[in-house]
Amino acid sequence: MSVDMFVRIPAEGVLLAGLLLQLPPRARRICAGAAGALLGVLTVLKFVDMGFYSVLARPFDLVLDWILFDDAAEFLRTSVGRTGELLAIVAVIVGVIAVLVLMTLALLRLTSLMVRHRPVAARTTLILGTAWITCVTLGVQFTEVPVASKINADYVENRVEQVRAGLRDAEVFEKQAAVDAFADTPPDRLLTGLRGKDVLFTFVESYGRVAIDDPAMAGQIDTVLDEGTERLQAAGFASRSAWLRSPVTGAGSWLAHSTFLSGLWIKNQQRYRSLTTSDRATLGSYFRKTGAWRTVGIVPGVRRAWPEGKFFALDHIYDSEHLGYHGPYFSWTPVPDQFSLEAFERLERGKKDREPIMAEIILASSHNPWAPVARMIDWEDLGDGSVFHRIKEEGKDPKEVWKDPDSVRAEYANAIEYSLRSLVEYVERYGDDDTVLVFLGDHQPVPTVTAGSRSKDVPITIVARDPKVLDRISDWNWTDGLKPAEDAPQWGMHEFRDRFMTAYGPETAPRR
Repeated sequence: MSVDMFVRIPAEGVLLAGLLLQLPPRARRICAGAAGALLGVLTVLKFVDMGFYSVLARPFDLVLDWILFDDAAEFLRTSVGRTGELLAIVAVIVGVIAVLVLMTLALLRLTSLMVRHRPVAARTTLILGTAWITCVTLGVQFTEVPVASKINADYVENRVEQVRAGLRDAEVFEKQAAVDAFADTPPDRLLTGLRGKDVLFTFVESYGRVAIDDPAMAGQIDTVLDEGTERLQAAGFASRSAWLRSPVTGAGSWLAHSTFLSGLWIKNQQRYRSLTTSDRATLGSYFRKTGAWRTVGIVPGVRRAWPEGKFFALDHIYDSEHLGYHGPYFSWTPVPDQFSLEAFERLERGKKDREPIMAEIILASSHNPWAPVARMIDWEDLGDGSVFHRIKEEGKDPKEVWKDPDSVRAEYANAIEYSLRSLVEYVERYGDDDTVLVFLGDHQPVPTVTAGSRSKDVPITIVARDPKVLDRISDWNWTDGLKPAEDAPQWGMHEFRDRFMTAYGPETAPRR
């Protein structure tokens, strides 16, 4: 906030002062108390908005965002422990009560002073009101900030409209969800261009466009992507990359995952709940419907019951407790990415005489707060993960990292590098002619990392050794390699499902 913000004349303050000076004593006290409480509520909401902007780059939604406080509490618990979580919750509750009480008492006190000095207060109110009207009429500004302001009135109006939109959204989403171009397609005509292939949909947490575009990180990540492209080419693999626009930024991975898999724009928790309690088909549903694939989920970030897994049509789910990992947590991340991929190979893909697999794999090592970060080790040394105890001790303390935005950005880049190297080495080590890897970011990182960028773009890449797989998407005009060009195609994340199903359906002949 800059100094010029304090030269504004608030219309609400002028009107309230005039009203309080005219009311009888009892009505004046009631009005002042109510106005003070309302100002307290608005102040709390603005503090909440500040928190949401710092993480999600958007304001708090009064209708749809209450569930996110539970997720915030869980994040605190896994990051700083149960005691730290409880202390933070108590501090927030005390702070909210203090703001409401003190704001009400302050306005009552101010009203009493105005009444005791009524002549001066009345003249001042009249002068300020006249000045406000004059400034509005003439469009007076101070360093590009309008002097005449009605910022709180506008704030309340925007909130009311937001509530109305939130209440209408359920009806809008229901109509959108009823449309599915593949709902009546026979199983034998689904995904025929991928029969016999292992198809791995892999989400890299917080892998956003900033990792590639930001000059402070581009050199490091470009090196990883360029080296990865060369190494995969040497192993016989080709790749194509582009951009997807995520429905969220900063957090809310499950909204992005469900958008990608369902072909619907899942921008809030209400839509997510409606989706996961519906019969909408996802990519997993269609792979399972063919009867030609076993569907598997590798979800190391899941630490409790996850009933939504049934909706995503996964035959078997491996959460953090079922990957065979006996190493330490890396801050929020229960299992390092390299171990998650090795566990997938051990538990599913490496089995003999198995059917083809469609897997949803979540790589969580690049999840906020990005410290400490695991590092790559020899795949033969992974064992049960105990080796990571020493690696964690060598890592950085997140509390120290988050004291400096530059340190946060540096550790974010290191985390993304680790996730990408894990994927490249996995494909080098275990990939074959029947491997098809689709990997993408779920959303941009928090504003501390994006440094004010409003882009919601994330990279997406398809990797395969069989040239027929990439021939199917030749008309997509994606960029060769693991790094999408700046002007590569950009789709909404919800568009991918239908484009993918169309490209690999029977009506699309392979092209060269």
